[in-house]
Amino acid sequence: QVQLVESGGGLVQAGGSLRLSCAASRRPFSRYAMGWFRQVPGKEREFVAAISWSGTNTDYADSVKGRFTISRDNAKNTVYLQMHSLVPEDTAVYYCAADGLFPDGASRLKAPYDYWGQGTQVTVSS
Repeated sequence: QVQLVESGGGLVQAGGSLRLSCAASRRPFSRYAMGWFRQVPGKEREFVAAISWSGTNTDYADSVKGRFTISRDNAKNTVYLQMHSLVPEDTAVYYCAADGLFPDGASRLKAPYDYWGQGTQVTVSS
């Protein structure tokens, strides 16, 4: 069982930056690909970014490409989402997730992710 806890969300003005963190409770953290998803009320939870267990493979949603960077520190059992140039459309609850099914990949799908955090709110004001 992997427990995931997100942190780093909050209020930020458009154009600002935030760094989200997701801490995993146990090892081997490196055997999981990790993803970030986000959700707003009334909409489907959508893919944001993902990273393979080794960190060599990453993928991003088109809406965040060039602005967000996903990274991980396996020694700290932590994955990060660095967000720059935030816009109001980025406002959502952000969830991290662990994918033990395809650890070599960086899946855009929700199904492969076995564990999910409780989410952290990101609000971007105009």
